[in-house]
Amino acid sequence: MEPRIDYGRVAPGAVKAMQGLEQYLRGSGLEHSLLELVKTRASQINGCAYCIDMHTKDARAAGETEQRLYALSAWRETPFFTERERAALAWTEAVTNVTDGHVPDEVYTWARSQFSEEELVNLTMAVIAINGWNRLAISMRAVPGTYQPAKRSE
Repeated sequence: MEPRIDYGRVAPGAVKAMQGLEQYLRGSGLEHSLLELVKTRASQINGCAYCIDMHTKDARAAGETEQRLYALSAWRETPFFTERERAALAWTEAVTNVTDGHVPDEVYTWARSQFSEEELVNLTMAVIAINGWNRLAISMRAVPGTYQPAKRSE
């Protein structure tokens, strides 16, 4: 597989803008582990191999377990996720698949039972961001396997 365009080189301002949203989300108060689960799950739905590779590596580097990562695509069938994580995953799936029945009221109600209004807006922005990154990586054929997570400072 060969990449089509090095989008970071060709449009650094656009990438910088998207990275600005990522920086905002890192400081939003949402748990890092939750954000990585959301990013990985949306990437699975969208079939973005590059982003699945990236976010599973980042999740592992932050201490996520193999068991939870392996079970993520079948999260409803496992006891491995908290109620808050489950609500976030349901929200992620509904927002990612917005053309499939929009975002159902029952998913909103569940998400609101676990997240404040501000948290839910920030969670939605995280889903929007990863869906954007997925579409960019897929359309420009970003090559999976090339990403290495940054060393985390303790």
